Amino acid sequence: MTTGSVVRLLLSRGGEEIKVIYLLEKLRGEAQKVGGNVHIMNGNHEIMNIEGDFRYATPLGLDEFQRWAHWFNLGNVLKEKCAGLGKEADIYRDISDSYSAGLRARIAALRPGGPLASRFLAKHPTVLVVGSSVFVHGGLLPVHVEHGLERINQEVSEWMLGTKGWRGPRYLHGGNALVWLRKYSDVKESECDCDLLKRCLGSIDGAKRMVVGHTIQQPIGLNGACDNKVIRVDVGLSKGCSDGMPQVLEIRGDSELRILSSRLPPTVIESGDKKDIVEEKQGLASLLAEAPKRYA
Repeated sequence: MTTGSVVRLLLSRGGEEIKVIYLLEKLRGEAQKVGGNVHIMNGNHEIMNIEGDFRYATPLGLDEFQRWAHWFNLGNVLKEKCAGLGKEADIYRDISDSYSAGLRARIAALRPGGPLASRFLAKHPTVLVVGSSVFVHGGLLPVHVEHGLERINQEVSEWMLGTKGWRGPRYLHGGNALVWLRKYSDVKESECDCDLLKRCLGSIDGAKRMVVGHTIQQPIGLNGACDNKVIRVDVGLSKGCSDGMPQVLEIRGDSELRILSSRLPPTVIESGDKKDIVEEKQGLASLLAEAPKRYA
């Protein structure tokens, strides 16, 4: 069985945000049909957008939401013509018409209880444990574990569904929020709080490593730190960020960790029998394995 997790952002910095959401949902359905899965994580930009913070939204992004709203409303009109279905709710309810059409559509789609927030984002986990790996956008602290990882997912989902008001739970805000944390993500490993990371993992039954995004790992790309207890996977793939080279973390047998790159040979960063990093002396692949040491 193959399971994939996406910890990078879906929203902001582009003009095909809705297309990306639908593509990943399609891939998830296809994976489930053959016994696998694709887990799509909520990150800080998803939280920001649901709260109406669109500071990273682009004009092209607003145009895409405007087009989506046109077809969504047209679909509602057709539904209303079918006997027995009743009148569909106005997606623009309580949204000022003084806003631009694109902005109104984005608010309508993504606010708590909005169509895209409810149908997609509310079903995505904010924290995920697969085997001995813990996936989260920014990082976890012991206080988050004490609160309860499943409880966090449930509370975030309920808020996105529109049952808890506009503002999300407190653990989604501030520098220590699990979608904003950078304590384990500095490119210089000496700046990472490895002791705190170890304590946090020790409080999660069976956890060996944390896989995080949020902090772009340039110039070194996907890498591990703190004896591979944290794997940093944000390569700045979006053209709105760094337009980085596509890379994927592959976890084989819950123990072997490999970096798969679009233009480089695979690089093993931790073998199944816990040997030292295996270097592949081909092009830049060897640099990926050595990067945490060189920037320590």
